[in-house]
Amino acid sequence: MAKKREGNHYIDNERFLEELVIHKTAVTKAKKEGIKPPGATNYIGQCFLDIANNLAKKPNFANYTYKDEMVSDSVENCIMYVTNFDPKKSRNPFAFFTQIIYYAFLRRIQKEKKQMYIKMKCFEQNDPTGRFRNWMEGEHLKYGEAGQSPFSDFIAENSPTSESLKPKKKKKRKSKGSGDEKTNLDDVMEDK
Repeated sequence: MAKKREGNHYIDNERFLEELVIHKTAVTKAKKEGIKPPGATNYIGQCFLDIANNLAKKPNFANYTYKDEMVSDSVENCIMYVTNFDPKKSRNPFAFFTQIIYYAFLRRIQKEKKQMYIKMKCFEQNDPTGRFRNWMEGEHLKYGEAGQSPFSDFIAENSPTSESLKPKKKKKRKSKGSGDEKTNLDDVMEDK
């Protein structure tokens, strides 16, 4: 049985929670008095940076060339939403801000994909002689399969109409006992 490691955490969740509670009370007090709210403390900022840097090391984010932009976007989002953490609802600020950072990473990746698509589209439109396309196809022939163009493949995969760039829709959950569940396969098929 694997032994649980102790003392190997890079964020002290209890201290992080205490600092956030102190910060939130200072912000609410400043709003009541009508003065400018104080900024986040250095410890809170360091926690945001540590969480972002460690999440960026995970395999699903590790090999992006714009990792620094991902980290800076995520820290900016955490600072913007630091007062949204409610200690009455959750005692785990690490998980709350990890989620904010995770989604900031995903937003940056989508932005970079769109930028790369725009660059490739500009190359395609401003290449009347076909030099760039021929170079891309020649490079692909060295390393890839014959007959496929990485240039056109990239544009097709990353076009704004592509499934990879469309926002994912959340599935609606059916409530239990609502009475409108279909029990017969024919009834379900009729609706479609």
